[in-house]
Amino acid sequence: MYTVRLLTAEELRGSAERLGALLADTVDGGASIGFLAPLDRAAAADWWRALAPDVEDGRLLLWVAEPDEADDADGADRAVGAGGGRIAGTVQLRPATTANGRHRADVAKLMVHRADRGRGLAGRLLAALEAGAVERGLRTLVLDTETGSPAERMYAAAGWTRVGTVPDFATDPAGVPCATTIFYKAPTAPAAASLR
Repeated sequence: MYTVRLLTAEELRGSAERLGALLADTVDGGASIGFLAPLDRAAAADWWRALAPDVEDGRLLLWVAEPDEADDADGADRAVGAGGGRIAGTVQLRPATTANGRHRADVAKLMVHRADRGRGLAGRLLAALEAGAVERGLRTLVLDTETGSPAERMYAAAGWTRVGTVPDFATDPAGVPCATTIFYKAPTAPAAASLR
């Protein structure tokens, strides 16, 4: 089992090493999330630390998934670093700041460690994010993901609406250009059971 929770800016600073390990694993595993491989863990941790002011000011919401202690006996070599046990997954919500866009937000950096995939963790992180969006009055969520990736199939299965694709939008971690699919969703109040 996993605990999914929203991080404060202080918790983000204290978790930067663990989040950096997760980010490095995700990029090294081939996910197109804005970085090239191989990604140095120290540079990845610095990237997370740089997000703390946005979290502090409410411009960014950041959820993490951590395995329950009893379930983490074999996690010593996963996304571990200073500040506690490993982080198995994360997702970000960035509310729009324009006067005419305060009802919407961008979803970004949904990551699940390779060792934790196939357990429904991405869906749990999305459910927590969507519940958080509803609580904040956000009615429209938008995201982009690599076309043809497992993430694209997961978003479609989770009820996200495909808008279209943009060719050569970004590169994969090896630097090869790839298309991106844009999705949106109008979140609704989730059933409590989906967040457990």
